[in-house]
Amino acid sequence: MGFIVVLHVLVCILLVISILMQAGRGGGLAESFASAESMFGTQANAFMVRLSTILAIVFFSTSLILAVNSSKMDRSLMARTKLPAKTTQSVPQETSKEPMVKVSEPQPMQPLVTTNTAK
Repeated sequence: MGFIVVLHVLVCILLVISILMQAGRGGGLAESFASAESMFGTQANAFMVRLSTILAIVFFSTSLILAVNSSKMDRSLMARTKLPAKTTQSVPQETSKEPMVKVSEPQPMQPLVTTNTAK
């Protein structure tokens, strides 16, 4: 399980880097990575698109694997302790420390009486 988590984090970092290095319509951050073309040749954009596609597939695969494994376990992937069992017990009225407040039934509103004093 630890290998998959490490692989997932590594793929996340590489995916972000590969997307940022791609040349967009306006150049984007690809302008600052001018050495990308010299490193990968003139077909740098096609290579980066393929690399991003492969990394995205690996990212989704590791995400699904981690989600399925997490749902089958009764503990967290990040903690070594077991999660507490969920209980739906209600607190009895006698042990409740909150004061009981009785509310009366709502009363109808009194009609508003206006007197016309202007003549």
